[in-house]
Amino acid sequence: MFGNNEHTLYVEKYRPTNLDGYVGNHQIIEKVKIYLESGDVPHLLFYGTAGTGKTTLAKLIATNIDCDLMYINASDENNVDTVREKIKSFASTIGFRQWKLIILDEADYLTPNAQAALRNLMETFSKTTRFILTCNYVEKIIDPIQSRCQVFAITPPSKKEVAIRVNSILQQEGVTSRPEDLVSIINAGYPDIRRILNSCQRQVVNGALTIDKQSLIEANYMDKVIELLSNKTDKKQLFTSIRQLLADSAVGQYTPLYRHLYDNLDSFATGHLAGVILIIAEAQYQDSFVVDKEINIMSMFVKIINELY
Repeated sequence: MFGNNEHTLYVEKYRPTNLDGYVGNHQIIEKVKIYLESGDVPHLLFYGTAGTGKTTLAKLIATNIDCDLMYINASDENNVDTVREKIKSFASTIGFRQWKLIILDEADYLTPNAQAALRNLMETFSKTTRFILTCNYVEKIIDPIQSRCQVFAITPPSKKEVAIRVNSILQQEGVTSRPEDLVSIINAGYPDIRRILNSCQRQVVNGALTIDKQSLIEANYMDKVIELLSNKTDKKQLFTSIRQLLADSAVGQYTPLYRHLYDNLDSFATGHLAGVILIIAEAQYQDSFVVDKEINIMSMFVKIINELY
């Protein structure tokens, strides 16, 4: 089941309310069900790309166990004082339920000192308190914390599964849509399900899903990048064309593009697979640190072009 009529945003209104309504990651869900049936949930660490259901799963667990809950978004509260004062205070007080559960969302934003302090709290209060951490980049979580958690990679559901869920939501909202328009929106936002739902809601006009020009550009730009790389042209011309394409697309987040490039390596990087993979991996890692993501990804394309030619 899913749905919450108190919200008007699709992403909140149709957030799953139990594990049966969760889309994808079937093996992980089965494991979580075992934890819930036993009544003993371990410390958990969920990692994966944005919008794939990490926080949703953490909150579903919280609603299915007898617990006092504290939720902290570590992108806002990431210093050692938060851990020593706020979290420690909550963990050390007497609870009125079986467990105290602390969800640390976006835990990869925690400073090294905050993580070091958290490590000690996870061990000290393990008899009464459980922690669920979510993050995009698991490599930013120190090993002592990872070793104290059951670590699960949350992967996006298939595009087919996303399409079925989104179509179901649109039907419940009484919105008519064409399959080709739904495919365009999913291709543009995948694997970020949150982005897909927001895009759908934004483009509902008079009870119908009406695709705007910008969404069509976003849906097609990744395939166009592959096409440009596949056509052997002058290096300068290729660089200029890709730069113009990114500018026209007005896309600010490039996480889906990194994966799209990797999935289509055979289309443009035959004979250079290893080198291009290393370049993509480096750029994807740097993407989480840089201020201007467009400069970072154009730097990546410079390296790829030099590798190919």
